Amino acid sequence: MTSNGPEIFTATSAYSLAGVAAMAFIATTGAKVLLPKNARWQDSFTFIWLTFDALIHFSFEGSFLYLSTFGRTVNSSVGPFAELWKEYTYADARWGISDPTVVSLEILTVLGAAPMCCYIIRQIVKDDPARHYWIIVLSTAELYGGWMTFCPEWLTGSPSLDTSNPLYLWVYLVVSMPCSILRL
Repeated sequence: MTSNGPEIFTATSAYSLAGVAAMAFIATTGAKVLLPKNARWQDSFTFIWLTFDALIHFSFEGSFLYLSTFGRTVNSSVGPFAELWKEYTYADARWGISDPTVVSLEILTVLGAAPMCCYIIRQIVKDDPARHYWIIVLSTAELYGGWMTFCPEWLTGSPSLDTSNPLYLWVYLVVSMPCSILRL
């Protein structure tokens, strides 16, 4: 950290983005291994996206829940996942203080959306047409969760968001959050 504030890109930023890249690699490899060679590109893309989504929900957001429940906060925690979330709190301070709205939505995400991703992945592998219904359910839930995460912040003038740093604005808020909301 410099005297003028946090650095634009840190080792934690690099490790976090490397983790995201590793999850994308795992998702892509999973599609190549588990889907038939003649799978439609739409099914392959959806498989990869949902696998990536589940991995993010279980690992990154699951770690956030662990660090943010039962009296814990990200800001008072230590360890690699705590550092990842401390980095994100530079963009959105609510994630460091166990904001009840954010934690409540993440409980639904980790315990509801992530298992639903896995269920839909299984349906894709089995070529079950019911997957289309569950994709709509999941997509609706993701959109609603994203709205409920950010709309209260926007309605109050965005006091917890910091858009002054290009990394925080463009990578953390503009790219990664919509990607986590619009999984499909």
